[in-house]
Amino acid sequence: MNRSLARRLKSQRYGFRRSFRRTAAGFVLRDSSVRVAGPSLNSGPMKRYSNYVGGQWVAAQSGKTFTTQNPADVREVVGEYALGSAADFAAATHAAQEALPKWAATTAITRGRFLSKAGQILEARKTELAELLTREEGKTLAEATGEVQRAADIFRFYGGLSYTVGGQAIPHEMPGNLIVTRREPLGVVGLITPWNFPIAIPAWKMVPALLCGNTVVLKPASLAPSMALELARALHEAGLPPGVLNVVTGEGRAFGHEIATNRAYQALSFTGSKAVGHGLYQAVAPRQLRTQLEMGSKNPTLVLADADLDLAARLVAIAGFGLTGQACTATSRVIVERPVLAAFTEKLIALAKTWKVGPGLTPGMQMGPAVNAEELQGNLDAITQACSEGAELAWGGARLTEGEFAHGYFMQPAVLTGVRPAMKIAQEEVFGPVVGILAVNSFDEAIAVANDTQYGLSASLVTRDYKKAMLYAERIESGVVKVNQISTGLQLQAPFGGVKQSSTDSFREQGTAALDFYTRSKTIYLDYSA
Repeated sequence: MNRSLARRLKSQRYGFRRSFRRTAAGFVLRDSSVRVAGPSLNSGPMKRYSNYVGGQWVAAQSGKTFTTQNPADVREVVGEYALGSAADFAAATHAAQEALPKWAATTAITRGRFLSKAGQILEARKTELAELLTREEGKTLAEATGEVQRAADIFRFYGGLSYTVGGQAIPHEMPGNLIVTRREPLGVVGLITPWNFPIAIPAWKMVPALLCGNTVVLKPASLAPSMALELARALHEAGLPPGVLNVVTGEGRAFGHEIATNRAYQALSFTGSKAVGHGLYQAVAPRQLRTQLEMGSKNPTLVLADADLDLAARLVAIAGFGLTGQACTATSRVIVERPVLAAFTEKLIALAKTWKVGPGLTPGMQMGPAVNAEELQGNLDAITQACSEGAELAWGGARLTEGEFAHGYFMQPAVLTGVRPAMKIAQEEVFGPVVGILAVNSFDEAIAVANDTQYGLSASLVTRDYKKAMLYAERIESGVVKVNQISTGLQLQAPFGGVKQSSTDSFREQGTAALDFYTRSKTIYLDYSA
């Protein structure tokens, strides 16, 4: 592999994701008498965090807390958090409501200065934050470092974009007349974010929301909430006015109810599981709340007979096993033309056998643990189910329990062959390092099989035939299309979102497209002819 390709693969490695869970598995709930304080990276191995409401660090009104554990070694308690409930979310909503008029009246350029400064603070703390992210979520230190850098870049991008946010001038058919538009903030926005990209996804939701003049209440996933609170810390230190951003950890059901019933909320942006997303959508439908949902996926990579098979195997391994497969854009299906099926399978298995699995803080690791026992068991169950339907476990898929693996949620990456389109493993999302290979006889059949799921988030193709590449881009039912690239990995300046059951498919995230969701447009007619 040449150096330029290696650099490209490394730069595209960080895909971003979902799977919001309401389960309490992996948490310990208890009463707390811990002194309330803001987060500190210098307070010892275990971090103690409070909710961030109205510019203050406050305990849950119940006084209860919960803890998170290191998925690489569950004996290590990583963080302690306020167990927010209905009263805490109501207080955060009130704070956001109170801060809204003044923040909305602030110019976009002024708002952008807060964002740019917070991005500088995050970048200065990148090493510390990446280590904390790895300890709490489990991904490798290299992956965590890339994610923290992505968050800092998001702040920088939207800080710069603040100089361009506005409306447009439109010609009128009559002389002495002009039409102009202006973007206006929506109001209070609710954000619900997942555990698998605990700093990047909160950043790419909250930053454009703030830039557009909205105030925000954020509920991060309880499996890995530290990074969302560190974002709040950076913005607090950057001087963000009180109440503009509020972060409450705790009960997801309570926050969903608050958004559905409190008329202060004007929009909801959610990334998580299909089941939870659909439930939220139904709950907010009576108010016709502006809603953005990014949910499940079943991403294909097509390998055509003319493909560079070394490249194809490398792309699939990175997109399928990297990030422990815990990315919404991860490759879970490989659709291969029969003339190269055996050769490709052999190359992928060879890579899987050499994939370095271990604690994320250990140098050189390529894959960390599953985030918790539930996710690990789900991966193992999916493999068992696939084999019961006639697929073959060609390599891997075993739980690792010896030595350094004894107290973590580790498994080998898995390669399944003989997968057929109707099998559960080919239709339902497996949020782990499990890749199924499907054989097809033609390019047309490959696209038909790729489209034969309820999802449509990311899809990749490996080929030397650029005519087929362009036809693929036209015919594939997916919000993101990659050619000779991994299915994971997003550019922050480009729109992102899925189709079919992967998304509400109404507004896109990231880039300038995010501004469309977080603003409403007003059209103004001016007559200066008199």
